[in-house]
Order: sequence, then C-alpha cells, then structure tokens
Amino acid sequence: MTIWDLEFSQRIRAIINTDAKNEADDQYAIIHALLSPSLEVRGLIAAHFGVRRGAHSMEESRQEIDHIVKLAGLEGTVRVENGAEFAMPDARTASDSPGARLIIEEAMRESAMPLYVAFLGPLTDMAAAILLEPRIVERDITVVWIGGAAYSGFEQLRGGRPEFNLSNDIAAANVVFSSGINIWQIPSSTYRTIAVGYAELYEKVRPFGDLGQYLVEQLVQFNVDHPHEGRSIEYRALGDSPAVGVMLAPHAAWWRDQAAPQFRYDGSYDHSSPGHPIRVYESVDTRFIMEDFFAKIRAHVARGLK
Repeated sequence: MTIWDLEFSQRIRAIINTDAKNEADDQYAIIHALLSPSLEVRGLIAAHFGVRRGAHSMEESRQEIDHIVKLAGLEGTVRVENGAEFAMPDARTASDSPGARLIIEEAMRESAMPLYVAFLGPLTDMAAAILLEPRIVERDITVVWIGGAAYSGFEQLRGGRPEFNLSNDIAAANVVFSSGINIWQIPSSTYRTIAVGYAELYEKVRPFGDLGQYLVEQLVQFNVDHPHEGRSIEYRALGDSPAVGVMLAPHAAWWRDQAAPQFRYDGSYDHSSPGHPIRVYESVDTRFIMEDFFAKIRAHVARGLK
C-alpha cells in the first residue's frame, strides 16, 4: 500500500501561483503539492517576476511549469493557466488574466472543501481576483504568501532593498492585505531557514528519475550562475516549500496573529492603520517539510516504474 491508496475524505483545494523560472526552489514546492494526496490541486498559475531580467517573465514561468509537470508524468492531470504579465499599474486597476479568473471560479464554487491559494511570488493575481470579484473575500479561502520582509526584532530590509516577492508588486500586496481576506504570511526571516545541501539532494532527490535529476541539476546550475555574495556555495534555501508545508500541517510551526499592515514603497511595513487579523509564521518544521518531500518523490518514481 502507498499513500495514494489511502482515503482522504476531507481534503483541501489548493491553487499554486508560482514565478517558477525566477529561481530554483519553486519547482520543489510545485512537485510537493502535486504529490500530496490530501491536497486537491485545482490549478497552477504562472506568475511574473518583474522586469529586471526581461519583459517575458510570466511566459518563462509557464514554460517551466509545463516542463516539470511533464517530467513528473502528470501532463493533463492538473489545470495550468497564465497569470498577469506585469505588476498592477496602481491599487485600483486589476491586471486581469486567466489565472485571476481561475481563482475567482474556485473561490465562488460551492464546495465543502476550503480553498487555499499559495503564492510563491508576487500577489498580482490575488489582488486582481479581489478587485474583479470582491465577494471572494467572504468565501472560505486562505491566501498563503511567501513574501515580505522580517517584522520588528529582525532585519527588516536586506541591503536596503524590498523583499523580492513584495518588490514585484507592492500595490497588489496592499490590495490583498487591506481586503479582509484570510492571510497566512511566511516572511523572509522564516522562508530563508529551509536550507538543503547538495549532499542530501544528490542522495535523496537526484537518483529518482528524470524529474529528480532535473530538480537537482537546475538548482546547482542556478547557484553557479548566481554566486552567493561572491562565493561558491553547496546549498540552497527552498524558500517556497513552507507554503506547501503549512497547507499540509498548519500546526507544525510557530505563528502569531497580528493586524495586517500596509507596505511602503521601500518595502517596509506601515502599521499606522492596522487592518484585519492575519497569521504570520515565525518558524516552520523544516524536517517535516523536507522529509515529506523526499519520501513522496521517491514513492512517486517507484510507482511509475512498476
């Protein structure tokens, strides 16, 4: 018997919004979600990651999503849609897209299963969905966001720059955080802590099919192409994986509830007009997240070889 033979009668619906070609960690989170039978993944949405590296980042994310879904042998089993090509022009103008429409469709669909929408990049498509259909705020939906700087007591801005996911659409973040929708935020001080070394990846991921080989080799190549502070490293923080981890095991973590802030355009928090309560994850169970992923990719490849 495998985990795919078990009955999960109270699954949750999940949508993964991912800037998949931005770095080398989204790929792990996408596969982890798709291989988790307690999640009913209703769609993958390709997200932009700004224009600093080019004007076609959303299309690059879509190509990467299609590639890893094919490597996993899951073509045709999950819906994939394009998100917005660029950030919102302002906080009142929705960047409409098939991805935003997917979020609205799932949010408004009558279902006993709650909906979680995980954002591994900017919040552009969530903001668009809220502006296009404000009623979704009242539905049973949780936004899980990998983004935002650390809060007080920690380093707030790294190198004087806004946190990357936030920086790619600050207007969208302000729309979502002021909307009243349920939010679980995983800021940079938390998502940076889920590091994994090459030695473990070569042992526990690379041997498992074309998928495992690709996941590891594209990560190593990314590090080669983007040296960390001018030096070689033999690890990567899989910073998007906590989004999947908290959907699978929301209590295998530490969090605090606080009033939603707004975001200044330097990426810092503005607490002058506190909003509705949100959940901010201060730590996650990195052992559970990584070991669960390792076991699932191993079992998935073994099942395909039978």
